[in-house]
Amino acid sequence: MSPRGWALLTLAGLTVALLVTVAVFVPWHRPPAPRADQLAALRDLPADQVARGREFRAALRPGGYAALAVGLLIAVALGLTPLGGRLVELVGRPFGGHWIAQAVLGGLAVVLVADLLTLPFSAWRQTVLTRYGLSTNSWSGWAVDLLKSYAVSAVIGAVALFGFYLVIRLAPRWWWALGAAGAALLVVLLSFVLPVLVEPVFNKFTPMEQGALRTELMSMAARDGVPVRDVLVADASRRTTAVNAYVSGLGPTRRVVVYDTLLREADPAEVTAVVAHELGHAKDSDVAVGTLTGALGVAAAVVALYLLGSWGLLLQLAGVDSIAHPRAFPLVIALVTVAGLVATPVQALVSRRVEARADAHALALTGDPAAFESMQRRLGTVNLGDPDPPRWEYLYSASHPSTVERMAAARAYAREARR
Repeated sequence: MSPRGWALLTLAGLTVALLVTVAVFVPWHRPPAPRADQLAALRDLPADQVARGREFRAALRPGGYAALAVGLLIAVALGLTPLGGRLVELVGRPFGGHWIAQAVLGGLAVVLVADLLTLPFSAWRQTVLTRYGLSTNSWSGWAVDLLKSYAVSAVIGAVALFGFYLVIRLAPRWWWALGAAGAALLVVLLSFVLPVLVEPVFNKFTPMEQGALRTELMSMAARDGVPVRDVLVADASRRTTAVNAYVSGLGPTRRVVVYDTLLREADPAEVTAVVAHELGHAKDSDVAVGTLTGALGVAAAVVALYLLGSWGLLLQLAGVDSIAHPRAFPLVIALVTVAGLVATPVQALVSRRVEARADAHALALTGDPAAFESMQRRLGTVNLGDPDPPRWEYLYSASHPSTVERMAAARAYAREARR
């Protein structure tokens, strides 16, 4: 069988494995959240809070969707015309056109151009966040965070680009197989490394001081069968007023992280409800499942790129002879960008199901639907969410159930508990 035949067979196998993983591990039957309860919850929320949340989201919406549109146009302009290939060639020229310079520096240059051209939309978003009081970061702090993000992305990108094109040179007929395995391994590695090495670049973490709340959180984690290494407090207040908490890491790196803003805004029962939700993710191995699906997805994407690389029309539009050449990297970016936009609703649906299960876990673990509903009210107030967003936007990109859905789920749980 030819390498192309093996690639087709491998892609089919990876697709089946991905579909089976999603079918088995994603909770497709979500807990009840009757629409009647959602509408009742919406009526119970202060009208001015609802109006302000919707006003805020409306202010963000034009810039957010414009950034998506411009990003797509840039990717298409660089990837489906010879322009991107010429940029890669130009960047590599001072180094004699060496493949490493084209692959690493040229590839990073393509990404940087896209980032810089969409930078005004990021600045617009920061302006809106500041105007509505959600951002406490100065413009200099925002710029520093942006540079840190670019630096982290550049390091990871350089390693990935060098490894990818090195594999192509070493195994020109079978690079898709080695590249798929390497990409999957990188996803798994980053799941362990990012919480430990990257998170501290953006936030300072300090152990939560000894006291009743820390004891309760550690005890709850142990009772839930989810051992955590520590409970940390992130200094989120230097950037935002938003409240949040999460469980970070896998195995020996797992820790509960609580925003200092959450400790300031919420009472202990509400903090416990949020952490119980996050423990639900750990209990159901959501990070591990997400890592597995990500690894399978990225491996399938590499194989698909190899197969698409033989499509003459794409190569002709990009002005390249092979998708395996560094000059074709802008074409790769264009294909990935389009695929990402198409996959967004599916990813959002999966995420909402997983988040709804974590909500149900929090309700069962704490047995306190009142605190859970109170926390959802607080999250909506402080984070300026639209409690019942437009349906089209919800279906396309919402990663969590809406505020009224979560409040309705708490009310349904409370009714069931009283029976």
